[in-house]
Amino acid sequence: MSQRRQELAASLREVQERIQRAVDSAGRDRAEITLIVVTKTFPASDAEILYELGARNFGENRDEEGREKSQILPNDSIWHFQGQIQSKKLRSITEWANVIHSLDELAHARKIATLSAGKAHSVFVQVSLDSPNTQTGRGGVGPALLMDFLRECSMISELDLLGLMAVAPLNVDPVIAFSRLAQLRKEVIAEFPQVTALSCGMSGDFEAAIAAGATHIRIGSSILGSR
Repeated sequence: MSQRRQELAASLREVQERIQRAVDSAGRDRAEITLIVVTKTFPASDAEILYELGARNFGENRDEEGREKSQILPNDSIWHFQGQIQSKKLRSITEWANVIHSLDELAHARKIATLSAGKAHSVFVQVSLDSPNTQTGRGGVGPALLMDFLRECSMISELDLLGLMAVAPLNVDPVIAFSRLAQLRKEVIAEFPQVTALSCGMSGDFEAAIAAGATHIRIGSSILGSR
């Protein structure tokens, strides 16, 4: 076994154990949680090793990397695009990404629909948890605009709205940030009962995300190491 395979196996096992402890603490079912291994900036060979170790869900922030790696791994791999959407890259993204986590503009929603060839494309709507005066460049629909945005998206039949995605602000306790997100989710489900999923939680805060009801967690550095 190569040294890199040993490293990845050990870190993946540790993360799985942390997930199980968080699930047990929250009184949830492990089957409710999808672990997305974020392989951005790491070579395709790492993704191949992780696939051999049992990973099936992979996350990428850049179209070029996702396209390359998705062509190398077996067809039962599930690819998640979680970076900021550029309109000019959407045609490519919709070809390789099974799920898009960062929808936050109606123009992009409509373009995804036109590119989906009549099939529903799975998407999360990204919500901004940053304060209105904070400029982070991370994107996201403001909470005050969220319901109207979802109503518009719900009328686009080529979109399969899975749920909400968010990143905890750097200057906010993740427990507080994700509790806000959990409340938004309740409001969304009241009007859109099928929009139940919650994509939140990364290496530094996924336990808090699981406690708040996350269904998809996106883990990079805790498995692959520092970039």
